[in-house]
Amino acid sequence: MSFRKIIVLGAGAIGSSYGALLSRKNDVTFVGNKAHVDMVNSNGLLVEGDVKGRFSVKAVVDVREIPSGSLILLTTKAQDMVEALNEIKSLLKRDTVIFALQNGLAIKQTVQKFVGREIEVVRGLVLSAAEFLEPGRIRFWKGPTIVERTKMGEEIATLLRKSRMEVTVTEDMEREEWNKLVVNCVINPLTAVLRVRNNEIGANSLKMIRHSVVEECVRVGEAEGVNFNSDLRTDIDRKIRGYSNLSSMCQDIMKGKKTEIEFLNGKIVELGRKYGVSTPVNATLVSLIKFMEAKT
Repeated sequence: MSFRKIIVLGAGAIGSSYGALLSRKNDVTFVGNKAHVDMVNSNGLLVEGDVKGRFSVKAVVDVREIPSGSLILLTTKAQDMVEALNEIKSLLKRDTVIFALQNGLAIKQTVQKFVGREIEVVRGLVLSAAEFLEPGRIRFWKGPTIVERTKMGEEIATLLRKSRMEVTVTEDMEREEWNKLVVNCVINPLTAVLRVRNNEIGANSLKMIRHSVVEECVRVGEAEGVNFNSDLRTDIDRKIRGYSNLSSMCQDIMKGKKTEIEFLNGKIVELGRKYGVSTPVNATLVSLIKFMEAKT
């Protein structure tokens, strides 16, 4: 199957990165805020980092029509996805496919429940990174996209590979979601509180906090029936050293925006209460981020 149009719903840093790469071989439209849309329409999207170039992509502030055979890249923040989908729900067609790339757990189930079972939803995870530098300009770090193994998931994986993107197809999306959640629970709030790049929280002085977050997440995940790599703490420490970008949560705090904290550490705290698992470090990080959000 080839998609007639790809609509990037939530063209921020990651959405714009994916849209730019896909625009090499596909008809892509960004949906974003007015400043970004105006700059992309007038000057194209300037991409720096592991991919360099200026990409000519159509951009709009809202969707008026969804052609038959369209793929929706859902790249809003998790807390914004239902509101964004509500804006286009009446335009969805039976052959529309939604590729949901948010951080967090049960994203596919949430999207599916909202749009109805007639619309196919495919789950994906982003392991690349991006920074929104200014309207019309982003920086991108390459990384794989994890796609669930369904017939449509395989077709989306092929689509991404044709645009020279790295893809892994998985039989166990739940475990992959949890693995990414644990990484995000370590990196996002710590970098946001300290306002530093991801690799900076790899400092030995923060080791106890990092490992405590991981241990709490693992205990909660195991209560949910998830099996983790036994050396997850060391694996995350290694990964952090290779990430030189600003986390999405750090970018949000610096810009005075709401964050995904409730979908990350907040979810760990919620599930911890459900299973009677103590999560004091994650709860502290949630409180700190909420305080910072309230101050902006």
